[in-house]
Amino acid sequence: MKFALRLGIKYKEFLIYGMSMALVLLLLKVMEANFIVFNYRLDFFIGAIAIVFTVLGVWLALKLVKPKVVTQVIEKEVYIENQDKIEIDQKEIAELGISKRELDVLNLMAKGLSNEEIAGKLFISLNTVKTHSSNIFVKLDVKRRTQAVEKAKRLKIIN
Repeated sequence: MKFALRLGIKYKEFLIYGMSMALVLLLLKVMEANFIVFNYRLDFFIGAIAIVFTVLGVWLALKLVKPKVVTQVIEKEVYIENQDKIEIDQKEIAELGISKRELDVLNLMAKGLSNEEIAGKLFISLNTVKTHSSNIFVKLDVKRRTQAVEKAKRLKIIN
């Protein structure tokens, strides 16, 4: 703080000169802005409207033209033993606590049926199918149907 005061006293004339120049420049800029605004106010108004409509046009074009969605196909090798000779592992089913109805739902999932189709085949409601699916996911510790089917085949729970 003392250094700043000493510096200010030492260069007092330069500081006053710099501040006065800054005020003069500020005054000139304000006068120039007033001159431009009063003499060219119609041009500014037309320019502002053009900018607003340009921005709206770009926004509308982005809303109307959707970007193309790129689909990636990922292939994964799944090793399955000869399906004719696979025997269902009842011990594993009992160990996981999978019920008969959940096993039926899992088999129909493996065939690629949707929840609605599974409900129709088993004569149960859609919510019941969703409940069985959730229970299967928890018991097999998976998040998706494909993972459930793959793990069930690996554990020899389904064909």
